[in-house]
Amino acid sequence: MLYFYRTIIYMKSFPLIGLFFVMAACHAQPAPKAIQTNTDNNTLLWEISGNGLLKPSYLFGTFHLLCVNDIHFSNALKSAVKNAQEVYMELDLDDPSTILSGMTLMNMNQGKQLKDLFSASDYSRVAVFFKDSLHTSLTMFQKMKPAFLEALLYPKMMPCKTISGVEEELLKLAKSENKEIQGLETMAFQSAVFDSIPYEEQAKELLNTIDSLDRYKLYFDTMINVYKHQQLNEIETMFSKTEFGMNDHQDVLLNNRNKNWVIQLKKIMLQEPVFIAVGAGHLVGEKGLLALLKKEGYTLRPLKND
Repeated sequence: MLYFYRTIIYMKSFPLIGLFFVMAACHAQPAPKAIQTNTDNNTLLWEISGNGLLKPSYLFGTFHLLCVNDIHFSNALKSAVKNAQEVYMELDLDDPSTILSGMTLMNMNQGKQLKDLFSASDYSRVAVFFKDSLHTSLTMFQKMKPAFLEALLYPKMMPCKTISGVEEELLKLAKSENKEIQGLETMAFQSAVFDSIPYEEQAKELLNTIDSLDRYKLYFDTMINVYKHQQLNEIETMFSKTEFGMNDHQDVLLNNRNKNWVIQLKKIMLQEPVFIAVGAGHLVGEKGLLALLKKEGYTLRPLKND
């Protein structure tokens, strides 16, 4: 399932998909509160130090949509946010223009419509699913990229009615600490990433997801469980499985973005300590943020995040 990775990273990798469904002080800071080291590498919260940094920054892996009762922030995470001067997410979710621009950028280019991407019979199957299962008309989404339409399927796979995003709740926490929110990417960039993947391929994956919804519910449950238990090794393993469909587009969806973020963060972290929150899938693997930051000479310390 090509775009399922989005839930385990962001998880929407991209908050843009999650955003579709779930719509800062610069003064001197007190001395950072020490946070306990985790006994192994299975944690979503990491300290970044060394390589010329005067104060440590922090890296946290998010999951874009969860049952609201499953979203809990540890005292360690709260301390990390407090120790930082600014919070960096994939998108600046505190900027109203991010949401407003997203409504337009979710549409396909060159006047493409969903009817152009399916055979008549397949389009009918998708339309019936939206009407019977989602209680909405497919007509109103004619111009939308098929990958974004998958966001409407996520609630059908979740064991609760009240859903939120880790980013959404983290945004509330950051605001309570008067932290400025910044984005590593723009909505236009994230939308362009999906424009680089053929719309016909996205449409095929949307149909496959609809046809295999019960099976994907099991995958979704596995992803949530792995994330809640902070099993980074398992997150990395999941990306190698064919059902997550990452192989053909891993560079554009993950690897290239990770490289770009590290280039930005090298400059940002020299200026001030920051809290970085991105989809958990971006942390793992040889081309993940943890490995890339270590190659740049930083010390990555796993933090206890109970």
